[in-house]
Amino acid sequence: MSTGGTIHVHSSPSAVCPHVEWAISGVLQIRVDLQWTAQPAAPGQLRAECDWTAPAGTGAALVSALRGWPMLRFEVTEEPSPGVDGERFCSVPGLGLWRARTSANGDIVVGEDQLRALAVTGRGPEAFAHQVDQLLGAAWDEALEPFRRAADGAPVTWLHRVG
Repeated sequence: MSTGGTIHVHSSPSAVCPHVEWAISGVLQIRVDLQWTAQPAAPGQLRAECDWTAPAGTGAALVSALRGWPMLRFEVTEEPSPGVDGERFCSVPGLGLWRARTSANGDIVVGEDQLRALAVTGRGPEAFAHQVDQLLGAAWDEALEPFRRAADGAPVTWLHRVG
Protein backbone atom coordinates (compact mmCIF):
# COMPACT_ATOMS: atom_id res chain seq x y z
CA MET A 1 0.00 0.00 0.00
CA SER A 2 1.57 3.25 -1.13
CA THR A 3 1.10 6.68 0.40
CA GLY A 4 2.81 10.03 0.24
CA GLY A 5 3.97 12.82 2.43
CA THR A 6 6.30 15.74 2.80
CA ILE A 7 9.64 16.31 4.48
CA HIS A 8 10.41 19.87 5.56
CA VAL A 9 13.97 20.35 6.79
CA HIS A 10 13.49 23.83 8.22
CA SER A 11 17.08 24.37 9.28
CA SER A 12 20.31 22.45 8.90
CA PRO A 13 23.98 23.39 9.07
CA SER A 14 25.48 23.12 5.58
CA ALA A 15 27.89 20.37 6.69
CA VAL A 16 24.93 18.17 7.69
CA CYS A 17 22.96 18.60 4.43
CA PRO A 18 24.67 15.71 2.56
CA HIS A 19 24.01 13.45 5.56
CA VAL A 20 20.32 14.41 5.49
CA GLU A 21 20.16 13.49 1.80
CA TRP A 22 21.92 10.16 2.47
CA ALA A 23 19.53 9.38 5.33
CA ILE A 24 16.46 10.08 3.18
CA SER A 25 18.02 8.12 0.28
CA GLY A 26 18.57 5.13 2.55
CA VAL A 27 14.93 5.05 3.63
CA LEU A 28 13.42 5.69 0.19
CA GLN A 29 16.00 3.54 -1.61
CA ILE A 30 16.53 6.19 -4.29
CA ARG A 31 19.15 8.88 -4.80
CA VAL A 32 18.03 12.14 -3.21
CA ASP A 33 19.38 15.54 -4.28
CA LEU A 34 17.50 18.25 -2.42
CA GLN A 35 17.44 21.89 -3.45
CA TRP A 36 18.93 23.64 -0.43
CA THR A 37 18.24 27.34 0.04
CA ALA A 38 19.15 29.84 2.73
CA GLN A 39 16.92 29.85 5.81
CA PRO A 40 16.28 33.53 6.61
CA ALA A 41 14.93 32.63 10.07
CA ALA A 42 18.33 31.12 10.99
CA PRO A 43 21.22 32.89 9.25
CA GLY A 44 23.92 30.46 8.16
CA GLN A 45 21.46 27.55 8.07
CA LEU A 46 19.89 25.93 5.01
CA ARG A 47 16.41 24.56 4.34
CA ALA A 48 14.88 22.09 1.87
CA GLU A 49 11.65 20.25 1.37
CA CYS A 50 10.49 17.33 -0.69
CA ASP A 51 7.35 15.36 -1.32
CA TRP A 52 7.67 11.59 -1.24
CA THR A 53 5.71 8.51 -2.28
CA ALA A 54 6.44 5.16 -0.64
CA PRO A 55 4.79 2.38 1.41
CA ALA A 56 2.71 3.25 4.47
CA GLY A 57 4.91 3.61 7.55
CA THR A 58 7.71 5.36 5.67
CA GLY A 59 7.11 8.63 7.54
CA ALA A 60 8.22 7.06 10.83
CA ALA A 61 11.27 5.52 9.13
CA LEU A 62 12.24 8.92 7.72
CA VAL A 63 11.96 10.50 11.17
CA SER A 64 14.10 7.74 12.69
CA ALA A 65 16.75 8.40 10.06
CA LEU A 66 16.72 12.20 10.61
CA ARG A 67 16.79 12.09 14.42
CA GLY A 68 20.49 11.29 14.29
CA TRP A 69 21.15 15.04 13.96
CA PRO A 70 19.58 16.75 16.98
CA MET A 71 20.40 20.22 15.61
CA LEU A 72 17.91 19.79 12.74
CA ARG A 73 14.51 21.44 12.73
CA PHE A 74 12.20 19.30 10.63
CA GLU A 75 8.68 18.10 9.99
CA VAL A 76 7.58 14.90 8.29
CA THR A 77 4.01 14.17 7.26
CA GLU A 78 2.49 10.95 5.99
CA GLU A 79 -0.91 11.01 4.31
CA PRO A 80 -3.58 8.56 5.47
CA SER A 81 -3.97 5.45 3.34
CA PRO A 82 -6.56 2.65 3.41
CA GLY A 83 -6.51 1.21 6.93
CA VAL A 84 -3.65 3.48 8.10
CA ASP A 85 -3.95 6.85 9.84
CA GLY A 86 -1.89 9.76 8.64
CA GLU A 87 0.89 11.08 10.87
CA ARG A 88 2.70 14.31 11.53
CA PHE A 89 6.10 14.53 13.21
CA CYS A 90 7.91 17.69 14.34
CA SER A 91 11.43 17.88 15.72
CA VAL A 92 12.89 21.01 17.31
CA PRO A 93 16.19 21.32 19.22
CA GLY A 94 15.41 21.69 22.90
CA LEU A 95 11.85 20.34 22.52
CA GLY A 96 12.62 16.98 20.97
CA LEU A 97 10.16 15.01 18.86
CA TRP A 98 6.37 15.38 18.77
CA ARG A 99 4.13 12.90 16.94
CA ALA A 100 0.40 12.80 16.25
CA ARG A 101 -2.07 10.95 14.09
CA THR A 102 -3.87 12.99 11.43
CA SER A 103 -7.22 12.74 9.69
CA ALA A 104 -7.84 12.85 5.95
CA ASN A 105 -8.03 16.66 6.04
CA GLY A 106 -4.84 17.00 8.11
CA ASP A 107 -6.40 17.69 11.52
CA ILE A 108 -4.70 16.23 14.59
CA VAL A 109 -6.61 13.20 15.87
CA VAL A 110 -6.83 12.81 19.64
CA GLY A 111 -7.75 9.29 20.69
CA GLU A 112 -10.27 8.32 23.33
CA ASP A 113 -7.57 7.04 25.71
CA GLN A 114 -5.77 10.37 25.41
CA LEU A 115 -9.03 12.18 26.24
CA ARG A 116 -9.68 9.90 29.22
CA ALA A 117 -6.18 10.57 30.57
CA LEU A 118 -6.72 14.30 30.05
CA ALA A 119 -10.02 14.16 31.95
CA VAL A 120 -8.31 12.40 34.87
CA THR A 121 -5.14 14.52 35.07
CA GLY A 122 -6.27 17.90 33.71
CA ARG A 123 -7.28 19.44 37.03
CA GLY A 124 -8.14 23.08 36.64
CA PRO A 125 -8.45 25.16 33.48
CA GLU A 126 -4.73 25.98 33.16
CA ALA A 127 -3.62 22.35 33.51
CA PHE A 128 -6.30 21.24 31.07
CA ALA A 129 -5.30 23.90 28.50
CA HIS A 130 -1.61 22.99 28.88
CA GLN A 131 -2.31 19.30 28.27
CA VAL A 132 -4.46 20.09 25.21
CA ASP A 133 -1.59 22.22 23.87
CA GLN A 134 0.77 19.25 24.42
CA LEU A 135 -1.55 16.89 22.53
CA LEU A 136 -1.82 19.35 19.63
CA GLY A 137 1.92 20.14 19.49
CA ALA A 138 1.46 23.85 20.18
CA ALA A 139 5.04 24.40 21.40
CA TRP A 140 6.42 22.77 18.23
CA ASP A 141 4.13 24.81 15.99
CA GLU A 142 5.15 28.00 17.77
CA ALA A 143 8.85 27.16 17.44
CA LEU A 144 8.56 26.19 13.76
CA GLU A 145 6.23 28.93 12.50
CA PRO A 146 8.99 31.51 11.78
CA PHE A 147 10.83 28.83 9.78
CA ARG A 148 7.68 27.89 7.85
CA ARG A 149 6.96 31.49 6.88
CA ALA A 150 10.54 32.00 5.75
CA ALA A 151 10.06 29.09 3.33
CA ASP A 152 7.19 30.62 1.35
CA GLY A 153 7.99 30.27 -2.34
CA ALA A 154 10.93 27.90 -1.79
CA PRO A 155 11.47 25.04 -4.27
CA VAL A 156 10.07 21.57 -3.57
CA THR A 157 11.67 18.31 -4.75
CA TRP A 158 9.47 15.32 -5.66
CA LEU A 159 10.69 11.84 -4.66
CA HIS A 160 9.11 8.50 -5.57
CA ARG A 161 10.28 5.20 -4.18
CA VAL A 162 10.62 2.60 -6.88
CA GLY A 163 9.27 -0.90 -6.14
